[in-house]
Amino acid sequence: MKNTLLFAVIATLLFVQCGEENDPFVIGNGTVGPLTKEVQMKQIDSLFANDSIVKLNPIEKALGTQGEVMIYDKDGKQLLLVSPEDESDPNSVITNIQVFDDRYKTEKGLHRGSTFKDVKANYTVNNIESAIHNVVVFLKDSDIYLTIDKKQLPENLRYDPRVKIDASMIPDEATFKYFMIGWDRPE
Repeated sequence: MKNTLLFAVIATLLFVQCGEENDPFVIGNGTVGPLTKEVQMKQIDSLFANDSIVKLNPIEKALGTQGEVMIYDKDGKQLLLVSPEDESDPNSVITNIQVFDDRYKTEKGLHRGSTFKDVKANYTVNNIESAIHNVVVFLKDSDIYLTIDKKQLPENLRYDPRVKIDASMIPDEATFKYFMIGWDRPE
């Protein structure tokens, strides 16, 4: 009886674990789908074997993938723009990722199509930098940074890049021009 019960418990655990698959579109600290901070550019081909990879700056006689690449799914939908630390080195790690597909989400549900209201509800804004036409929002304890077009801000904040903008000045309905992940070089 004990052996049968033990066998049933083990079989159940194996069945449950085999049924769990990693979400290929989850964004976490240090991960974007199958990509991690440690992934080298030459590994992109195998990680996205079922997708289309377009080398933006093809390097003659390059061994493997190197340089900036755009990744499309099998239906031609733009997924990610992946940028390495060193364009000419296939062993270079990824330092920046631009997300184009709304299926890529954080555990808190933030994605490319979210609004600034979603940011304020789930994250702490660490810093906001103002540029000529955009503001860049950096999130505390996150690799994500968001670019918002100044056209979405109140009129008095749009034209002076020196004006200090804080999170309360950005409208809840503001959408993201760019949804980016930035990774520092691994130590």
